[in-house]
Amino acid sequence: MATQTYNVEGMTCGHCELSVQEEISEIAGVTGVKADHASGNVEVTGEGYTDEQIAAAVEEAGYKLA
Repeated sequence: MATQTYNVEGMTCGHCELSVQEEISEIAGVTGVKADHASGNVEVTGEGYTDEQIAAAVEEAGYKLA
């Protein structure tokens, strides 16, 4: 398993973090997600997912990868 860090534009609060985490956690192969609005980073742990799937999930939550 690997951990990848992504930068997300537009997260400003805890609710933003939860929205992003919820969408990403629904991707097959993702075993952990930790979003931090202060840094704008989201750490995703797992295997078998693609960057495109992460980008789509972030957009579904209303944000965008930087």
